[in-house]
Amino acid sequence: MTDDTDDWAQQLRDNREEKDRFFAEHRQSPIPPGERDSFDGLDYFPPDPEYRVTASVTVHDEPEPIEMDTTEGRTVRYLRIVTFEFELDGESHELHGYRQENDDGSIFVPIRDKTTGQETYEHGRYMELEPDRELTDGDEVTLDFNLAYSPFCAFSDTFDCPLPPEENWLETTVEAGERTP
Repeated sequence: MTDDTDDWAQQLRDNREEKDRFFAEHRQSPIPPGERDSFDGLDYFPPDPEYRVTASVTVHDEPEPIEMDTTEGRTVRYLRIVTFEFELDGESHELHGYRQENDDGSIFVPIRDKTTGQETYEHGRYMELEPDRELTDGDEVTLDFNLAYSPFCAFSDTFDCPLPPEENWLETTVEAGERTP
């Protein structure tokens, strides 16, 4: 392993410890208050640099609206703002990134893969990208599946979460990020 990979893996472990503390102690934790004392941390796949991939960006100048179903049976409207093309396990894949209207924040990337409902949360996981500048066609970004996380609705029925649309269902196994809570 290189020093960069060692640094990345250590930073990932540190972030996971911080998230575990938040879930165990913070009043805004999705873990119900009565269960926090027995909470001993989330279950993660080991850090794996193979799941940090370089993706080519295609920006959608006129973002198409996408209606996403939620865990509570509602729909929420997002805009498909970018498409990421990348290779994983020797195969080409695409994922789409979304934002809600009038939101200039992070890029929301909900996913399902062949671990969904087996080793990971039954309704899929999320990733978020926070580019340091406006993305343009042909830009390259890192998609780090080690950062894939279960939405709050995986921990409590009080949350209503968007479900990954079918266009973001990967036909491969992504053994990275959070496992089933």
